[in-house]
Amino acid sequence: MLPLLCCFNGASWFRLLLLAVPFLSYIHSGRAADTQYVQYTNDDGQVIYLADDRRPALYTQNFGDCLGNSLINVTRFDAAYYKDNMTVLFHLEGNTAVANESLILYIGVFAYGENRFDLTFNPCNAQIYSLCPMNASIPIEANGIIPVSQTDVDAIPALALTIPDFEGQAILRIFANSTQSEIGCYSALVTNGATFSHPSAVGTVLGIFTIVALIASFATAIYGNHIPTTRTHYAHSLSILVVFSVFHHIFFTGALSMNWPSVLVAFWSNYAWSAGMIYSKPMQNSINQLIGSNKGNTSIVGAASSGSTAENLGGGYEISQIYKRSFSNVFPRDAAKFGDALKNLRSTILERHLSKRALANATTGYQWYGSPVKPGLPLPGNFSGFPGTLAEENIPASNAFITGFLWFLIILVVIATAVIGLKWSLEGMVRIKLMKEDRLAYFRAHWMNYTGLVVLRTLLIGFFMMMFLTMFQFTYKGSAGVMALAAIVFLIFFIGLFGIAGYACFYRLRLGRYETAPDRAHLAKTKALGVFPWLGFELESRRSEKPDAEVSVASVPWWRIWYVNEDAQRVKVHEDEDYVKKFGWLSARFRQSRWWFYAVWLLYEFVRACFYGGAAGHPMTQVFGLLVVEFVALIIIVWLKPFEGARLNALMVYILGFSKVASVALSAAFDSRFNLPRITTTVIGVVIIVIQGILTIILLIAILFGVISSYMSVTRNREEFRPRKWEPIREKYFAHIEKAATDLPPPPPPVPEGPKEPYFNVSSVRRCPKIEDDDIVNDPLDPPSSRVSMAGPSTHRVSRGDSIRSQISRSNVPFGARVHRTSWSSRDFGSWHEANNRSSQLMSRSGLATKASDASLGEYPSPQRVKPPSRIGTGPLEVRNSRTGRGGQVVEEGGNDEIEALRIRD
Repeated sequence: MLPLLCCFNGASWFRLLLLAVPFLSYIHSGRAADTQYVQYTNDDGQVIYLADDRRPALYTQNFGDCLGNSLINVTRFDAAYYKDNMTVLFHLEGNTAVANESLILYIGVFAYGENRFDLTFNPCNAQIYSLCPMNASIPIEANGIIPVSQTDVDAIPALALTIPDFEGQAILRIFANSTQSEIGCYSALVTNGATFSHPSAVGTVLGIFTIVALIASFATAIYGNHIPTTRTHYAHSLSILVVFSVFHHIFFTGALSMNWPSVLVAFWSNYAWSAGMIYSKPMQNSINQLIGSNKGNTSIVGAASSGSTAENLGGGYEISQIYKRSFSNVFPRDAAKFGDALKNLRSTILERHLSKRALANATTGYQWYGSPVKPGLPLPGNFSGFPGTLAEENIPASNAFITGFLWFLIILVVIATAVIGLKWSLEGMVRIKLMKEDRLAYFRAHWMNYTGLVVLRTLLIGFFMMMFLTMFQFTYKGSAGVMALAAIVFLIFFIGLFGIAGYACFYRLRLGRYETAPDRAHLAKTKALGVFPWLGFELESRRSEKPDAEVSVASVPWWRIWYVNEDAQRVKVHEDEDYVKKFGWLSARFRQSRWWFYAVWLLYEFVRACFYGGAAGHPMTQVFGLLVVEFVALIIIVWLKPFEGARLNALMVYILGFSKVASVALSAAFDSRFNLPRITTTVIGVVIIVIQGILTIILLIAILFGVISSYMSVTRNREEFRPRKWEPIREKYFAHIEKAATDLPPPPPPVPEGPKEPYFNVSSVRRCPKIEDDDIVNDPLDPPSSRVSMAGPSTHRVSRGDSIRSQISRSNVPFGARVHRTSWSSRDFGSWHEANNRSSQLMSRSGLATKASDASLGEYPSPQRVKPPSRIGTGPLEVRNSRTGRGGQVVEEGGNDEIEALRIRD
């Protein structure tokens, strides 16, 4: 083919295109000729041609038996409302075993729980001859076009024609005139074609993102040879457990036994694949053969099953009112008006199209109708409980467990096969030299261990799903074989995973012991998210370590448990290669101080599954029990912050936790006992869609960031990194994960500086030299001088004119000023002590000792003042000095005259 195409040049292609245009036009004209048109004259007299296969404004889909034992087997029931030409079209086909019976038909259209349009008529007056009278030998085939006025459809709000997942029902009731009793009831879902349910588009996008996250996470787990380093990078990749936790939270919210609005059920159908609720006709047929006729009891879990009696459907009916209207108001006004409406059809073309509509089906272009629902499905338009959620997937509640379990086994085998296939693909690439020998060497050498760990990790991810499905099967009942299989699967998951988790904890803690001590739990004031005032619990042992602990509002006795490691040389849990190899699939993503959180998570998921599956059919127990569980879990998980990766903590702890609490709390409004208007419940449902939709968007963004971080992790050994502008981000990311691996508390925030005020502070004092320091004065602290001066007054007057003391006393110190000695050094102290010792020795030798001198020595070294100048005489200032003479004599000197005063001791 390729050589043949190459033979055509540009001109040949142009000629071929010219020849193809008429052919394509002929095909288009042929298709246009097959399209049927309806002539319609509007109020202005204009003739409008409308396509016969155009989509109606409102039309019915699947229908089901709402009587349980209808005497009429209806194989087709559909109705449609065309706003453009104000007509209502209906089709009815079926058969019966009743020999002969005249009937009254009732058609009611309900929107958001309220009656918007109804008709009660005699089929004989409506020219439906197959029902006039009904006979077992004549197949039932009824059709009609009913012109309606604006007043007839005023009760239908304009929003109903555009709002997604319009919540409406069309109910057909058939009454036997002979007994005036109901012998047939069928209910069909009414829709406008707009919906939130796009599993082929939305589900595919979510699946692609999940596969991308799976590849990125697995790449970080197999890259590298150093186990602790690989674990560190793996802990910061996006966890597939988190991805499926988000999807399961969204879809399994529909497992609560509430009367859900249609918008929620349609929205949740986009996530059904994540819970294994994937419709496959061959699989469902095989499951039906396994289950047999025992489909369980749908009403137990809060749904109205098709084929069972639903007397209150559409608000019920009163037989007296039915027959009163049938005889007084046969068709919308009376029988004559209906006949006139049929006779006054604007052209014979419309009559021919009317006759064709009775046989219209998908092959002729008319596809706006449904089919009978399968056994085990709820009535169309009833979205109560998990059966109502599964009805969007055409999976009966009785088949839910087997369907989910089979798809889980398929995924398990696919993943294990993919790991094995990857191993041998890498070996083949090495053999043909497309990859170096040392690339992914550790994974290639331990591929069997990786395969086993991947299988165990998949079991952990599916734990909540399988626990819920098995317990839901126990509640729903069913055949003995299905119940036995559910029990086996329950035991495998419960005993297996809890046993492995318990052994993993024991394996790490076997070399230590636990100690307990009494403590006290304080309810103290704090701030949620650092902003909002809040109350939180804090142990007394923790409060004592804080210098600025908050004021306690209340306290209760508590206890404290801690683990004592008896092996001081034992490495930390994330650096223990043996433990990471065996149980890293459980603990690798958690913080070093929260490595045991997988056991708490399993217990939490099991309790949730008990409320969702075990308490099915008890809506208030489910809602308020789950509300307490989710709220307590949110507080504990926020306090623990178990994940090492910041993205996982933000997504799993805060956003997912808030979505769970909000979804469960808002779901309480859908309980039938509250009897809220359906429009109100639809608004609440849209709020839940917004919350869960935002959660989904954040998850997809987190997956994209996880892919980028995983790319940085698997290229950590490359010196050259592209794009180069991401190099600073890469370095910061590596620094962040290294810091997070240590699991050290963040440093305390700096103390905020208060407002600066005027202040004075003396840091040091230093004496500067002064002028008087240069003067030569007699030292006032000289002990001999003090001793002599206090010995007694002199009895001689001495001339001071030319005395040396007079010259020494000359100073620029003002009169009465205190003379300070210059700063003393260690040499000064040494000289002073030496002089003092010599003076004491001289006095001891001379035998000169007085009480005064002893007193003066006792007072030393108190500071002495310089004696003020003498006022006696007119001579110069006097400075007295003394010295020790021979023989112990004290000589006072003054002026040029020397006066010796000899004191001889007796």
